[in-house]
Amino acid sequence: MSQTFNATKAELMSQAQDQMRVHFTESQWTTRQKIALTCRALYDAGHDSGLAGQITARAEQPGTYYTQQLGLGFDEITEDNLLLVDEDLNVLEGSGMANPANRFHSWIYRARPDVQCIVHTHPFHVTALSMLATPLVVSHMDIAPLYDDCAFLSDWPGIPVGNEEGEIITAALGDKKAILLAHHGHVIAGSSVEEACSLAVLIERAAKMQLAAMAAGTIAELPDRLAREAHDWTLTPKRSQANFSYYARCALTRHPDALTS
Repeated sequence: MSQTFNATKAELMSQAQDQMRVHFTESQWTTRQKIALTCRALYDAGHDSGLAGQITARAEQPGTYYTQQLGLGFDEITEDNLLLVDEDLNVLEGSGMANPANRFHSWIYRARPDVQCIVHTHPFHVTALSMLATPLVVSHMDIAPLYDDCAFLSDWPGIPVGNEEGEIITAALGDKKAILLAHHGHVIAGSSVEEACSLAVLIERAAKMQLAAMAAGTIAELPDRLAREAHDWTLTPKRSQANFSYYARCALTRHPDALTS
């Protein structure tokens, strides 16, 4: 005899969350390993754009973070060739130099203590949407984690190597998890590497879906209450861990050299 057919939706959601806390545990990967896997996963998801884009994550010491060295593509990143840099992009560990465009990451980290990982890339469909200077429209259940959580910067401030761009992008991002940058790309500000990777994969899919829908007709809006419910249901640490584990397994299958230990 079923024990749940008379349960409310809220009760079933709570029960499922409890089960996820049991079944989806913290991974044993280090921060360096997670970044390397994120680079490879995003490469496979179409986020490669030559040497453009950066992925960073806070390191153990305050005011420091890990990032890839300028000159390497996402498909070349390993846990061993990542750099440890300070807020001024001085290299503390590793060889080579950081991308000068990482400067706006330092601004975001200073303004947002909740952010642990930043992904900035120029994937094809996000970039195409940015060329239309059109905000991201979330109108499907699959992309609900971005509902009311993706800001929009309509005026391109130029290449993000100055402090001005850091201030502008950080202010436009506000307290959101993501931002679409007109004529540029996107930024994800995640509470973990897992969340940042998951949302980065998702925003490119969202842009692709939006462009296809715009070509076919007018996009219908989601009911706010249901969209917020979907956002809160899908954007949880355990969901991000489950998503990331899948992306990481796929990446390791295609790129076993990403991890060296």
